[in-house]
Amino acid sequence: MNKLKISILLMLYDAGEKGLTDKQIADRLDINKKGFKKLETALSEMKQHNDIAYKKGMCWIKHPEQFFKAEVTRVTPKSGFIRQLGDMPVEYFVRGRDLMGSIPGDIVLAKQTAEADERFSAEAVVVSVLEANNGLQTGVIVAEGNKLMVLPDKLCNDPLVIAKVSKAAAMHVGDKVVFSIKKRGERHMDHTVNIVDVFGSSDTAKAGADAYMLSNNLHVNFPDDVLYEASKLDIDEPDSDEVLRRLDLRGEPIFTIDGADTKDIDDAVSIAKTDRCYKLGVHIADVSHYVTKGSKLDEEAFYRGTSIYYADQVVPMLPRQLSNGICSLNPQVDRLAFSCLMDVGFDGKLLSYRFEKSVIRSRVKGVYSEVNKIIDGNADDEIKAKYARVIDRIPIMKELADILVKNRIDRGAPEIDTSETKIITDENGVCIDVKPRTTGIAEGIIEEFMLMANNSAAALAMKEKIPFVYRVHEAPTTEKLDLLRETLTALGINPGALGANAPASELARILRENKDSDRAMVINRIVLRTMMKARYSEEPLGHYGLVMPEYAHFTSPIRRYADLSIHRILTDYVYSLDHEKLCRKYAAFSASAALQASNTELSAVRCERECENFYMAEYMKNHVNEEFDGMISGVSAGGVYVVLPNTIEGMVSVATMPMGDYEVQHGVILTGAIDGSVYTVGDKVRVKCVSVNVNGGFIDFEFVGNPGKPAKSEKTAS
Repeated sequence: MNKLKISILLMLYDAGEKGLTDKQIADRLDINKKGFKKLETALSEMKQHNDIAYKKGMCWIKHPEQFFKAEVTRVTPKSGFIRQLGDMPVEYFVRGRDLMGSIPGDIVLAKQTAEADERFSAEAVVVSVLEANNGLQTGVIVAEGNKLMVLPDKLCNDPLVIAKVSKAAAMHVGDKVVFSIKKRGERHMDHTVNIVDVFGSSDTAKAGADAYMLSNNLHVNFPDDVLYEASKLDIDEPDSDEVLRRLDLRGEPIFTIDGADTKDIDDAVSIAKTDRCYKLGVHIADVSHYVTKGSKLDEEAFYRGTSIYYADQVVPMLPRQLSNGICSLNPQVDRLAFSCLMDVGFDGKLLSYRFEKSVIRSRVKGVYSEVNKIIDGNADDEIKAKYARVIDRIPIMKELADILVKNRIDRGAPEIDTSETKIITDENGVCIDVKPRTTGIAEGIIEEFMLMANNSAAALAMKEKIPFVYRVHEAPTTEKLDLLRETLTALGINPGALGANAPASELARILRENKDSDRAMVINRIVLRTMMKARYSEEPLGHYGLVMPEYAHFTSPIRRYADLSIHRILTDYVYSLDHEKLCRKYAAFSASAALQASNTELSAVRCERECENFYMAEYMKNHVNEEFDGMISGVSAGGVYVVLPNTIEGMVSVATMPMGDYEVQHGVILTGAIDGSVYTVGDKVRVKCVSVNVNGGFIDFEFVGNPGKPAKSEKTAS
């Protein structure tokens, strides 16, 4: 369509069923008598192509149900996806040539061209860009003759003309850059761009991560007005008058346990055992006392939503003066806290709880690895001396945590091993090793105690019927459970009673029965994909994965705005604000905080995953042509994904595999090789790293030999 036809279509779309006369269209487009013939020709051609109905000078859109407004969500050099706006969003696949040069974030008018079926997404074409997004994009500087241009990472395979360089820094071929679109063309390759920032060689993970942060509006540095407010809180001790107003717990044996490198310490614990119950205290940094509603600190924390952690970097939700300073529960100093004080029965059941504004003084800055040595009986004299004032509490902690773990398992909560990655960098930020992140008993103890406090916070809110921000996890859909049943059967695993409305205990059973299997890791992944994503909500929808009807996030207000939000609400509750006023004050706030916390969490997870890919690729750059043992972790029509024991994942392209017309079956089996080879998720394989693209975070493997197993007969498979 040319510009005239697009303008006509947009007018008719807005006019709806009424339609417009050709004269009305001419008037709105300011077409004079001389140009009226051109308008009639355009209308006639649009009628021939079934875009409009045109009769006796009256025009309507033909099949208006096929047209809709959408947001562009993803763009690659060959295709893209758009999501229909509205309450029932549908995602459509769009071929690259039909995107009209649109970029992620654009609002477009689109036309459906094919409905979805069992194998393919619904398809559409972009008719026009209605609202252009000025978002930033990433790319690499390339040379075209004597001219420097930028090759986009995602928009297209053609370098774009650079109109202006905003930064004074010199650009070189191979540099990673962030750019904005100055002038749009009707195809991505026709855009001209302005360079916003230059990050150095695209062959380094740090350049990729820095560019990702900027292009996705993830603030690394804090605005000046936020830093100014933070500077006024760069203090060593809390206000003495405030201390006097609080429950004084400075005489209690309270201490923290975190990773060795942790600087933002937001939780501490205390425990005692009486003849009636365990006395468990979870003491959380009272961030809400310092980050007040409406302040610049609060506005920035709301915008960020969460701290982001990747490799050796932390992008904090709060400036260091708070996160590492007055809000951090550092040892041997007074700190304001929000304490959840619980009585827990010897059977692990919660007998009572209460929330108190408190002042604490942590006895020691505990470290997971050191506490694990105490528990294992391997602590040396130096560790014993460090923990002397609390060492007698550690066996009690383990005793209670063991009871809580048993209760969680008895409830049917699935124990999913997510195999997190630990990126190790040198002094220059270059990745020198990648390992699976390991945890011990101490980590599990703290997790169980935090679950208890989180559960108590949600239980209080539900009991008192006050506005709140809950952590919710809904049950999997019937479609997801059916797919899991089909997938497990294809892998030769008995799905048992798994079916519609299956309780979490069914998923727990599957994981438990396959815990020692060679495929345990991939089964964990498959079960995890079956589950819905946890999110935040102002409604108490329960937590399927924990098998808890009430759950919230109370324990990390330094790094999560959701937790800070409920601290603010609970503060007014503790200080006896009238129930009606409490509801009026926080009803809208809890809804907006929940939505923002959910969105920023997803953004942070994507960021951490993308940045980890850069660092993994940087590490593998020094291991090209080396061989590794691995396991097939996924399959697609384009190839086989293989994960190594250190959690690094790469792809074996079908181009390097035996010839064939490959097809994915049940989501876990790749068939179609001429020689009959079949590749199944969970199969052990040996691969060679053949190439690495740090800029894209891609690692390419090839099989050593052909590990494909011959297809089983139907009789054998059953």
